[in-house]
Amino acid sequence: MIELKTPAEIEAMRPAGRFVADVLAALKASAKVGVNLLELDAVAARMIKEAGAVSCYVDYEPAGFGKGPFGYSLCTSVNDAVLHGKPFDYVLRDGDVLSVDFAASVNGWVSDAAVTVVVGRENAEGERLIRATEEALAAGIAAAQPGAKTGDISHAIGEVARSYGLTVNLEFGGHGVGHTMHEDPHISNDGRPGRGLKLQPGMVVAIEPWFMSTTNRLRTDRDGWTLRSADGSLTAHSEHTVAITESGNIVLTAP
Repeated sequence: MIELKTPAEIEAMRPAGRFVADVLAALKASAKVGVNLLELDAVAARMIKEAGAVSCYVDYEPAGFGKGPFGYSLCTSVNDAVLHGKPFDYVLRDGDVLSVDFAASVNGWVSDAAVTVVVGRENAEGERLIRATEEALAAGIAAAQPGAKTGDISHAIGEVARSYGLTVNLEFGGHGVGHTMHEDPHISNDGRPGRGLKLQPGMVVAIEPWFMSTTNRLRTDRDGWTLRSADGSLTAHSEHTVAITESGNIVLTAP
C-alpha cells in the first residue's frame, strides 16, 4: 500500500531530511585513516540524541533477514561490503572505500540517505564506482517526475551502470519512505521504461543505486546483516530521499 503525503506533510518531512544530510556530512568529515567504525557509529548516536531524533536502525529486526535487532545507529560497509554493514571494531585504512547508510525519524517522519567515500589516499576503482553510483542517483532523481513510472527511475539507473560496464543486482533497491523506513513501492536499480507504478504527487521514495565492480551477486556475512560482493570486488552506494510533487520533485536529503 502506497501512502501519499499532502504538501503539508512533505514540508513536515524536511527536518528529517536536513538532519540525515547533516549527520552524513559529519560522518564524511570524520571518516579518516585511523578512525574506528565504532567511533563513526558513536558520532551518529550522539547527534541522534542531541537532536531528539529516533534511530531507524537500532531496533530494526525485519522478518526473514538479519540475526536479531541491528543494534547500531548506521550502516558502515567497507570495500567489498555494500549494504547493511554492521559497525564493528575495524580501523579505517588508506584507500578503503567506505559506504555509510543512515536513516532517522524526526517528529515522526523518516528520511534515508547514503554516501560512499575513499578514505585517505586515492583509490581509482573506488572513485570510479562512486562516480557511477552518484551519476546513477542523479539520473534516477531526474526521472522521478509526476506522471512517470517507477520503471523510468530503474531504467535511468541501469543505463548509467551499463555505461560503466557494470551489471546490476535486483535483490535490493529503492523504496517508499514515510512514517517508517521501508514502505511501498520497491524501486529496482534496473528495469524497463514506462513500466511499473505511476509516480503521483505525494509519493516519497528513497532512490539508492549500489554497484559492485565485477559481479552482480551477493554473499551474506555470518552476522546475518552485512552484504558483500560475491567475488570480493569493490562496491559503492549512493542514496537520497525524494518527494514527488505537482511541479517536479524535492530532494529532501540534499546537503
